[in-house]
Amino acid sequence: MPDSPVTRTYRPETPLKYGCNPHQVPAAIYSLQGSRLPFKVLNGKPGYINLLDALNAWQLVLELRAALGLPAAASFKHVSPAGAAVAVPLEPPLAQVYETGERPLTPQGLAYLRARQADPMSSFGDFAAMSNVVDETTAELLRTEVSDGLIAPGYEPKALEILTRKKGGGYIVLQGDPTYAPPEMEYKEVFGVVFAQRRNDTRLNHAHLAHVVTRRKTLPAEAARDLLLGAITLKYTQSNSVGYALGGQMIGVGAGQQSRVDCTKLAGRKADVWYLRQHPKVLGLPFKAGTKRVERTNARVRYIEGDITAQEFREWITLFETEPAALTAQDKADWLAGMQGVSLASDAFFPFRDSIDHAAKRGVRYIIQPGGSVADQQIIEACDEYGMVMACSGVRLFHH
Repeated sequence: MPDSPVTRTYRPETPLKYGCNPHQVPAAIYSLQGSRLPFKVLNGKPGYINLLDALNAWQLVLELRAALGLPAAASFKHVSPAGAAVAVPLEPPLAQVYETGERPLTPQGLAYLRARQADPMSSFGDFAAMSNVVDETTAELLRTEVSDGLIAPGYEPKALEILTRKKGGGYIVLQGDPTYAPPEMEYKEVFGVVFAQRRNDTRLNHAHLAHVVTRRKTLPAEAARDLLLGAITLKYTQSNSVGYALGGQMIGVGAGQQSRVDCTKLAGRKADVWYLRQHPKVLGLPFKAGTKRVERTNARVRYIEGDITAQEFREWITLFETEPAALTAQDKADWLAGMQGVSLASDAFFPFRDSIDHAAKRGVRYIIQPGGSVADQQIIEACDEYGMVMACSGVRLFHH
């Protein structure tokens, strides 16, 4: 018989500075009596939200590595991933967009670079997770990013030295325990009410892609990889959620929306920006010498979106040697037409075909979703109209 809040005994581990907000004191973390925490603090002082990010991100990267057999990484903000990825080589345009320069990239560093660069503005000040031991070159990559902390299974000595110097010695470094076995049941207290449920221990794998319901049945290996990447990412994303994946990385995550089509639109807008960052006009922006990398990244996104006030424009224009030519609506439309072969994951079924119609505009060719809606046949017919391949996993992935 599973335990209960009555039979469980908790052991205090360490006080925290505060909870979600500075006025929420006291705050602390506890472990189960007779068990241990799933991590060790090697450096820094993690906060409440840091640890929520770390524990979700840690589970995500371990599950990605188990399902896909590749080093994995995630970039978390406010208990949802801004990006997640596995180690897939970069195409030359992306290497230029991500400004890799001449730096060497190990597989683990490559996975983090992809995760971080999915939505770099959202990843600003992230909590990172890596599935493999962090090497020196990956630590050097992370050293240059604005980030709050990292959880990984281990660190090379030189890598740990680099990271513990970051943020004036305050960078949070956690060592996750891959052998930790969490209890079957989990409990959550809200407003004096305790909720109990079996933890979501379903491990997604290629078997969840077997039930293909559309006329088109063929799933290339790259699409199968991206569909599992998307589904596993959403398993640790605040619901409702929809995500787009391409090339071994998430390119747009729509989290925490009340409407599924809004998730699809939000994630799609992020995917558009990711793809437009590879447009020749964006790559050719004439930055002044000495412009910081984060300023270049933010300026490119603002150039793409074109959504800035007059005052912001006056500040933005000072970053360039000459005023850039406009990126027109036609420029965008022509370039976005080349975004094809995208995979889309949804954490629950589609109640209407509107999400499929919007996904088709973003080059989506492959979909994974649980199925189970009264509108399933309409969704299948919509996918068939667009020549998509859709698998129904039978597993809903709500996360709250």
